[in-house]
Amino acid sequence: MASSQSKLSRANLVGDIWGGFAAMLVALPSAIAFGVTIFSPLGADFGAKGALAGMLGVTVLGLVAATFGGTQRLISAPCAPAAAVLSALTIQMTQQGAGVGTVLLTLFLVAFISSVIQISFGLLRIGELIKYMPFPVVSGYMSGVGLIMVTSQLPKWMGLPNGVNGWQGLHMMAMWQTPSLIVGAVTAVLMLLALRMSARVPAVIVGLIGGIAAYWALAFTAWPELRHLHGNPFVIGPLAVGGEGFVASLLDPWKSLRELGMPSWTDILFPALTLAALLSIDTLKTCVVLDAMTGSRHDSNKELLGQGLGNLASSLIGGAPGAGTMGATLVNIASGGTTFASGVFQGVWSLLAIFLLASFIAWVPVAALAALLIVIGLKMVDWHSLQLLRAVDTRLDLAVIVLVVIVANAVSLIAASGVGVAMAILLFLREQIHTSTLRRKSFGNTSFSSRVRGVREREVLASTGSHTVIFELQGSLFFGTTDQLFSAIEPELHKAKFVVLDFMRVQSMDMTAGHMIERIRNMLGEHQAKLILTRVPENLPSGRDLRKYVDHIGLLSDNTTQIFDELDDALEWVEDETLALAGQAHVSPEGIPLGKFEIFHDLNVQEIASLERCTLRRVYQAGDLVFGADTTGHELMLISRGEVKVSLPLANGKTIHLTTFSRGQFFGEMSFLDGRTHSADVFATRETELIAIDRKDFAAVAVGDPVMSISVMRAVALAVAERLRHANAELREMRQT
Repeated sequence: MASSQSKLSRANLVGDIWGGFAAMLVALPSAIAFGVTIFSPLGADFGAKGALAGMLGVTVLGLVAATFGGTQRLISAPCAPAAAVLSALTIQMTQQGAGVGTVLLTLFLVAFISSVIQISFGLLRIGELIKYMPFPVVSGYMSGVGLIMVTSQLPKWMGLPNGVNGWQGLHMMAMWQTPSLIVGAVTAVLMLLALRMSARVPAVIVGLIGGIAAYWALAFTAWPELRHLHGNPFVIGPLAVGGEGFVASLLDPWKSLRELGMPSWTDILFPALTLAALLSIDTLKTCVVLDAMTGSRHDSNKELLGQGLGNLASSLIGGAPGAGTMGATLVNIASGGTTFASGVFQGVWSLLAIFLLASFIAWVPVAALAALLIVIGLKMVDWHSLQLLRAVDTRLDLAVIVLVVIVANAVSLIAASGVGVAMAILLFLREQIHTSTLRRKSFGNTSFSSRVRGVREREVLASTGSHTVIFELQGSLFFGTTDQLFSAIEPELHKAKFVVLDFMRVQSMDMTAGHMIERIRNMLGEHQAKLILTRVPENLPSGRDLRKYVDHIGLLSDNTTQIFDELDDALEWVEDETLALAGQAHVSPEGIPLGKFEIFHDLNVQEIASLERCTLRRVYQAGDLVFGADTTGHELMLISRGEVKVSLPLANGKTIHLTTFSRGQFFGEMSFLDGRTHSADVFATRETELIAIDRKDFAAVAVGDPVMSISVMRAVALAVAERLRHANAELREMRQT
């Protein structure tokens, strides 16, 4: 057993080493490109500084984020959202005339504070909330970042002077540099072909090698000046990777802070918040996809903590910030990476590459990196969302995406995030407002309680029940749906005597909805009608106790509003009130003789006398069990006085209230007819006198009086048929509404 675990551990280690190496081959060139993008607006001399920042970032993120984040197989490295935010900030500040020292200090502080914000996201357990960012907003974010990457890299592909943007360059073809155009085109074409032909060799590596090969082909043919490293604007340039260069990158921000002072907080905080949000979303989006592919489960808050610590360490040594990246992660999986250690090995391989390949990296063409990022940027654009144009009901979602993209490119990413979230909220409210909060409307002459009523009582309820209206509510009762609900209820308020509001399917409720219900209560009170609330949940999905909330806002402040735990109890109370108003509610405490039962109203005196010979009278106190489910008993039970409750026992110990029988009703007819065991429990709810007719005793009497036997069986059959018809009518009414 130990040997098997050892082999498995060694197999994982080998896979993680090779997975980390393959991931480094993808992450390192991209990180260099992102770093160059961030610093190149400061001038051609800063391309090397940007490349070093990218390399340091991919190294530190691999070592720190993978260790503390712990998500299996995830590779973290500098990424497009970070490059988009920071390069845009660099361009903005240089256009405003800020000095190089101020720009470098601001970039450091933004990266530093954003990492602290990410750490706070993890500590405050906000990771779960970030995952619920609306998809149109995320799609717009990523598409906006992709377009920012494309527009920012076009000048480098064209070989334009620093300060000329892509849109200006499109109208200044005379300034385009042919070597840059050729190198960028070769890089982009080979990268696109690699994406289609094979997933084994990373497309980034194929494109970059092709771009470098094209560069040297041009250098040894038409453009010999490309062979010189110093002062060559077409390549990254010499990298200061020695001790002196590393110490300089470590100390420069603190030196600038001492000399220049703290920049304006508005110049730092908003970009830092944007960067923290984008890096967190990018990481967690990758983690979610990774879980779906591998069947694993990541810890969002732990991963955000790890990413924050990684970015914090990266910023402190002058590295570029980053996130969990999809491309390098997929290459890691395909190359055998199985644990978080593959991310650590990616950092180790990157560190080795910095010291061993620095002289080679200095010759990487800027145009090749620009083309590489343009392809990545175009892949980030959610082209699939254009299909939302096909259907009218999805065009508003597309409008949110397009609006976020426009604001991201025209204003800023933080403004785009605010606009996107606001639009998503408006679309959600629009959807909720157009969702009906009234599930079903029924009346008291079609919906009845489970209490079995006599023929006369049923006739009264059928003729006067239209004055009772039952509204089954659903969804969210809030300011957006209040007017719609009130418009549906208001027409019934002027003629109704009882209005029942069933809250069983209500998900939430606010003060506006409470005020609307109070208004309904007051309108009913003007003509002595009653409002009844039922099944008001004590625990909504939000955790709110709606019953207490209803009480706190004053709906139960007087006797005009009744509240019941169950709809059946509410309907029974309404029926009793309705019968009382019709003069049918008086129940005599005296027992009724056998001949006065409705079921036997067609039997003559002689037949009643014969039937009396097989009866037995019993008295039960409140709470007594008359009979239980699955017990034997072949008696037809007639209630001379009192009341019984019929319940169906469940396996979990709970019961379902089926019906209630009172004076003049009968039960137990199924066992009386088929001789099988009882199917439910029957309890007396108060002192009750029953007249029991035993099946065997009835059979013995029936031998001597077959006419009586036929009359009784016919009466029982007709009564059962009437109950079935009544049940069918209720079911039909429920399905129609």
